[in-house]
Amino acid sequence: MGAVTSRVRPADDPAGDADVLRRIRAGDRSAVDDLYARFRRPAFALARRILADDALAEDVLQEVFLSVWRDPAAFDRGKGSVASWLLAVVHHKAVDAVRREESQRRRQARAEDELVLDAPMAARDVEDDASSRMVGEQVRAALGLLSQPQREALTLAYYGGYTQREVAALTGTPLGTVKTRMLAGMRRLRKELGGPAGAGALGEFAAATETAAGETQP
Repeated sequence: MGAVTSRVRPADDPAGDADVLRRIRAGDRSAVDDLYARFRRPAFALARRILADDALAEDVLQEVFLSVWRDPAAFDRGKGSVASWLLAVVHHKAVDAVRREESQRRRQARAEDELVLDAPMAARDVEDDASSRMVGEQVRAALGLLSQPQREALTLAYYGGYTQREVAALTGTPLGTVKTRMLAGMRRLRKELGGPAGAGALGEFAAATETAAGETQP
């Protein structure tokens, strides 16, 4: 919410809370900072208790106070105080954030644990099955030598067919970091599969990964 002065909210100040909300309804931008200063501590404590993560808790607070600025009329005086309403909003959005994180982790786990078992076989001729299985075994063995972040990124791109941006979203990692991990992983794979026996596996893996990622790896 930007820098605000450290104003401590009285333990019980419903009139002051209501006045701040009235100013927000009137379009007073400074009132949002005042509301943030009054409720930041209890709101953060609640979000942190639910999420167990400081950064996610801060994100939830930003989302909550932005939503108040956008729709201050959402507060219904008939359903309680500003304090109880605001903390209820924090609780709701923090729970939503937990669900999003869990959904992302489950999707990532499925992509890595299930898809890694079988190389894609579509559009391959029956007579190439044995060769394809050998390639898949060579690739899986080489992937096992990578660091976990590198293996995760390349596995999602190759077996899952995800783009680099999708890999970044799935893993909660910056796009630049994903690109760096994939590049470093491909360099290690070239070292492990670069001999005559692994050249075909490396070429197939590199081509599929480049296509899935939507970018050519150097």
